[in-house]
Amino acid sequence: MSNAARKRSPWRTGLGRLVQYEAIQGRVGLSLAASATISGPRIAICTPSYNQADHLDQTIASVLEQNYPNLNYWVQDGGSTDHSPDVLERWGEHGLRFEIASDDGQADAINRGFEQVDGEVMAWLNSDDLLLPGSLNAVAEVFDQHPEIDVVYGHRILIDGEGCDIGRWIMPKHDDEILTWADYVPQETMFWRRSVWEKVGGLDTSFRFALDWDLILRFRDVGANFYRIPQFLGAFRIHGEQKTSAQIDSLGKLEMDRLRTRSKGRPVTEREIWEKTKPYLAKASLYSAAWKLGVVKYGPE
Repeated sequence: MSNAARKRSPWRTGLGRLVQYEAIQGRVGLSLAASATISGPRIAICTPSYNQADHLDQTIASVLEQNYPNLNYWVQDGGSTDHSPDVLERWGEHGLRFEIASDDGQADAINRGFEQVDGEVMAWLNSDDLLLPGSLNAVAEVFDQHPEIDVVYGHRILIDGEGCDIGRWIMPKHDDEILTWADYVPQETMFWRRSVWEKVGGLDTSFRFALDWDLILRFRDVGANFYRIPQFLGAFRIHGEQKTSAQIDSLGKLEMDRLRTRSKGRPVTEREIWEKTKPYLAKASLYSAAWKLGVVKYGPE
């Protein structure tokens, strides 16, 4: 972490905030040293892609340059009209497997992609996000050593359109109950066993925004065991064309309300959400303060 970041107030970082401080120059994830490669379970990763050519190259590189020996990676492109096909063709010369075909949205693209790849462990990585070096090793080690764990996720770095650091989500230990009220699981860091994916039947294509939260809730409802890995695993990119920024107050709110109503059996108020999430957010602030003050360290930074 840079000296500039350490000088900021330790209470400044918070879950839910997408831009937490002025961009720290230097692209995240490109200069971090990856840990030694280990042999572990076969990991299947799908990237749904549509008109994100400016970021797609970095996304693909962040997966393939993990050098994880038991990786099955697939990019499902929905018929991009920018230069994404050129990016895919260039990586195809280095062994990338992909398909360019129309689909019925992100969830449908991911479901289609996973039909093309096998693996005991699964994840999807959106075409503007990144895996951090050593992430697959960390995930593989947990799944290998803990057969009782079904879903893992970790801490998140927030980056801007240029790939510069603009924030951190430091996640407390997993809390099943918080999932009823809010989705604080960083999607780009989440991996799960194929067995639990098959139990829930994949992604619900009726969701266009909260498809990851819906999946997480259905994982929980079938008894999946979650574990938060104490390490930065992924980088979430914030930019003008990104769905989270563009749709959270419209389609996002509708779908999030739908999930809360489904979980509680009734509509819930904003005040209820705040009261139920406040203790978790306070705990997250403590974890963040400990990290920013150098009391704890979470993997490569």
